[in-house]
Amino acid sequence: MHVAAPAAYKAMRGLSDYTKDCGLEPVLLELVKTRASQVNGCAFCIQMHTRDARKLGETDERLHLLPAWRETALYTPRERAALAWTEALTTLADGHAPDAAYEEVRAQFSEEEVVNLSLAIATINAWNRLAVGLRFVPKP
Repeated sequence: MHVAAPAAYKAMRGLSDYTKDCGLEPVLLELVKTRASQVNGCAFCIQMHTRDARKLGETDERLHLLPAWRETALYTPRERAALAWTEALTTLADGHAPDAAYEEVRAQFSEEEVVNLSLAIATINAWNRLAVGLRFVPKP
């Protein structure tokens, strides 16, 4: 993508850079990116963000249990709210973002953080669609 459409890549990179430095916890952002990528079936992004999460100190156990985060106590209330919001915005085609998910995220995050979290979710969803659509494959 960066070779075929460098301006498009630069725009996407700008969104990613903003969300990386928006003040949200780096591990939380990697959990969000990983979870959205799992929902979207983007192997390239799952590989990238689980590796990035591990570099930040995330455990294999929490990464392995991420698809079942609701069924374990391994995630903080703030992480749980972010993961619920991630799933709500990632699966908009299944219906609108539920009020309960919005209320939960608002209880754990400031208004600015909700905007930044939502932008991070929108950005990883865009990357997932590009990576899946353009046939990015994970590297061994």
